[in-house]
Amino acid sequence: MNLEYIVEHIRSKKSYLCVGLDSDIQKIPKHLLDQEDPVFAFNKAIIDATLPYCVAYKINTAFYESRGMKGWASMEKTVRYIPSTHFKIADAKRGDIGNTSSQYAIAFLEQLPFDAITIAPYMGEDSVKPFLQFEGKWAIVLGLTSNPGAHDFELKELKSAGGRLYEHVIQTVSSWGTINNTMFVVGATRADEFLNLRRIAPDHFFLVPGVGAQGGSLKEISEKAMNQQIGILVNSSRDIIFASSGNDFAEAAGQKARSYAEEMSLYLN
Repeated sequence: MNLEYIVEHIRSKKSYLCVGLDSDIQKIPKHLLDQEDPVFAFNKAIIDATLPYCVAYKINTAFYESRGMKGWASMEKTVRYIPSTHFKIADAKRGDIGNTSSQYAIAFLEQLPFDAITIAPYMGEDSVKPFLQFEGKWAIVLGLTSNPGAHDFELKELKSAGGRLYEHVIQTVSSWGTINNTMFVVGATRADEFLNLRRIAPDHFFLVPGVGAQGGSLKEISEKAMNQQIGILVNSSRDIIFASSGNDFAEAAGQKARSYAEEMSLYLN
């Protein structure tokens, strides 16, 4: 999926919403547990309800890999169920030496029909480059995250580079790929950093998790992070998919996604 299509899809739908399928089997409605594949049944209903209001889905692979082969099967069925109109992200946070990264890239971008995968860049160029070799596919590199541990490394001053570590990472990674195959993860609770981030990476798309349950402000993000090509995919997971734990869970998720999309339409140029 290319940049032009992503931008056009956002403009036509008036939404830059990404729905996160952090489908914890411990939290899905109890009446689904007698299904052959409860997680897929849950995801299918969520996708059907939210499809009109979002442009992307992000599958957090940890919630699937933790269940072994059954979880992997649920994940594969889910990503194949999402239509090709929507951007499909494997939130896997991979990153290893080059030959290992190549295998991860094949697994998610070739064997499975994901459009993108999240990458941890801290092993350097050879750990990221393998993910950039697939036409129409994207590496979404961790830039500035919302977790408290971001202060341990990402926000540290790097005297040799004249700035903070995350700034150096984004500047460096930007030179490895292009705006057509590289995005950056920036946590929604880092809204005060978005103006600086746009100075460093003015044209790249940002994947912004943390709106909703984690407290990020959609209005503030949109005002500070959007560029001429919109440039942001805002992810909400728990706030949408667990909007209700009852029989109306899918309807509630659809209503929540619609609410996000309606607000987003107000911020689009």
